[in-house]
Parts: sequence; C-alpha cells; structure tokens
Amino acid sequence: MKAVVDPDRCQGHARCWEISPEVFTLDAEGHAHPLTEEVPTDLTPAAHRAQRNCPERAITLT
Repeated sequence: MKAVVDPDRCQGHARCWEISPEVFTLDAEGHAHPLTEEVPTDLTPAAHRAQRNCPERAITLT
C-alpha cells in the first residue's frame, strides 16, 4: 500500500505523525510526509488510523 499526503491540503496539525510516527514524518514546517513510498504490511493499521484522524483529509492510501 502507498501513503500519499496532499501538500495543498496538509495544514501541519501533525496528528498523523502523533498517531503513526512509524509511517509519517514531519518537515521543518510541520507538514507530513510518508517515511517510505510503500507502507509495510504490518504498519497498514497505523496508516489507516492516521488517515481517519487527519482533519484536512490530506492522506490517501492506495
């Protein structure tokens, strides 16, 4: 599965990183980015939790 963060929607709330630091990282301005292009299978639940908790709906999982 791939995780993508839409940079136009991400407002830097950092909820995804707080919930799933093993999946997401933050840049210097606090905007989220996936740590890797492909989310490892064992981290799929963490990625889904982060997606559900993003107030801007900036995370897409495919």
